[in-house]
Amino acid sequence: MKNQTNDIFTQARRGSVAAIIQILNEQLATLDVRIRAIFSDGVLQVLCEAPQVQQLEKSNIVEEVKHTLEEISPRNIQQVKINSRILQEQKLLWLEDITRDPENQLLWSQQITLAKPNIFKQIANNFQTNKPKPTKIPMSKNVDSKGMPKPNQFQPDVIGIFFISLLMLTLGIQVNRWFNLSEIDQITTSENTISQSPSPTNKKSTEDTQAKSKAAFNQAVRLAQKAVADGKIAQSQQEWVAIARTWQKASELMASVAPSYSRYDVAVNRAELYQKNSEIAKKEAEKI
Repeated sequence: MKNQTNDIFTQARRGSVAAIIQILNEQLATLDVRIRAIFSDGVLQVLCEAPQVQQLEKSNIVEEVKHTLEEISPRNIQQVKINSRILQEQKLLWLEDITRDPENQLLWSQQITLAKPNIFKQIANNFQTNKPKPTKIPMSKNVDSKGMPKPNQFQPDVIGIFFISLLMLTLGIQVNRWFNLSEIDQITTSENTISQSPSPTNKKSTEDTQAKSKAAFNQAVRLAQKAVADGKIAQSQQEWVAIARTWQKASELMASVAPSYSRYDVAVNRAELYQKNSEIAKKEAEKI
């Protein structure tokens, strides 16, 4: 399963729209949002659909899609237009529909530009994406009668590693020059830097806060996924009450995320959304 996930991620990084759609659908499953996408005129058009308007809260959806796509860093895709509408039957020409009549077809749309990864991440991404698959080399052409490799036979992996090593060496020389030029400034400001640096205790406390926030966020997502799945098959009052409690717990976990956490804005939005879902589940229980 892990190899399959890595393969899908690699395909998405190479620019496969089908793989990108699959990853986005997995990321937005807790919100019950369905994703469709198509690459047209240099722009990745993304369509987000859900049964209810509150599930398509703009800032939440835009942040989630942007964060996921920047993690993927798909090749040759930088401009993205995110569109949203109430769930409709599948149509192959949905892009033509929303382009022809956006005011009546869409709730909102947002054009975004994906941030480019730093140079080291780009090198790693390109190496992983372009890494050739191992191939079997015929015995008669590349080895002698004793089974020993013939000279001057270079494999693709060796050439790739050599190129990466050469590039990293060049970058290392450039970085070393930069450090040498700035060494005097570093010495003159060292005392101020030491006095202003955080104590080990404060640093440890910050790391603990980040770790707890990440754990709470991930647990809340898992609970929300469970509540969505249970809500599709629930029939009895007891089942709906249990679903309401699950949504409530997920909301409380999202609300516990610290403001310093990188996805704090998403957590705030989801805490409110999960709380609303809990109220909806309670009403369903009262109907039975």
